[in-house]
Amino acid sequence: MYRSSSRIRRAPLGRWGVATGILALSALALTGCGLKPATAYVPAVGPGSISPLEDADGVGLTVTSKNFTEQLLLGKIAVLAATAAGFDVTDLSNVPGSQPARNLLVSGQADVLWEYTGTAWLTYLGQEEAITDQTEMWEAVYDIDLDNGVTWGAPAPMNNTYALAVRSEAIADLGGITKMSELAALPVEDRTFCVESEFNSRPDGMNPMLTHYGLERAAADGVPDENIGIYDTGAIYSATDAGACNFGEVFTTDGRLDALDLTVLVDDLAFFPAYNVAPTFFTETLDAHPGLEEVFAEISPKLTDEVLRDMNRQVDVDGGEPADVAFAWMVAEGFITDPAG
Repeated sequence: MYRSSSRIRRAPLGRWGVATGILALSALALTGCGLKPATAYVPAVGPGSISPLEDADGVGLTVTSKNFTEQLLLGKIAVLAATAAGFDVTDLSNVPGSQPARNLLVSGQADVLWEYTGTAWLTYLGQEEAITDQTEMWEAVYDIDLDNGVTWGAPAPMNNTYALAVRSEAIADLGGITKMSELAALPVEDRTFCVESEFNSRPDGMNPMLTHYGLERAAADGVPDENIGIYDTGAIYSATDAGACNFGEVFTTDGRLDALDLTVLVDDLAFFPAYNVAPTFFTETLDAHPGLEEVFAEISPKLTDEVLRDMNRQVDVDGGEPADVAFAWMVAEGFITDPAG
């Protein structure tokens, strides 16, 4: 079981205390405007390794999520798990935006949200220095968020952070490259990149990444500006696959990596911040139903980058319904059963 660490520097409580009040008010306003679950469908659930908790019968529990594919999948996994655990679940997944979903949790209008450690650290908690060590990042957000009425459950292995990817068929021609530290050994003409405009200019983006790996932007023996193409986020994957560049800026759990046969380079010198996903709970709910944490602790270890890439691909590429994809995975893992047989 993961627990807090006294080594972590805390954010100023005064600043966050005021922010928490604002979040609660905005969450109330959001609900007052009639926010409804836009994708509330889930299949019927039978018990598997997750079975009803003794204290869950007749107890209402609200699950929320953000509104992109991976979050919809995780939201449905949470709904299915909580239903199998015996709760009367309200599905409030598909909330537009990270902050509104967080608001619902902090205010107690939602009880469970799968969240990313890096998002909490940099966006919600206002920290400026990123943490690349995954365990340290989780410990950091766990410690601070206790004061905000939020408890973090055990993190999953999946780490939806930035990465560089190469088309698999080009690896042999690029000296068998598998790690980012090997970029410096390539000829200058092979150091070509497709990136989005934000990553190209952000202070923790392209330029510091190159520096971290021993390369200098615009230098003749580094990465000349003409070697860097700027693309819309969605176009980077297809441009990399088509050979417009050798290395594309991607997210590590995107389903298009598998669909286009792109290989993620290992960030072996640990530049990119950790963005592990973990279940976050409204602490009062968890205090009343501590078995809920163990339900999600059973699921977290199975959520790897490869698993999420496959599920994201089934939705984004194959056109699957998030609830059906999540259900099939939960049944295959034995967490739940299909009452229809």
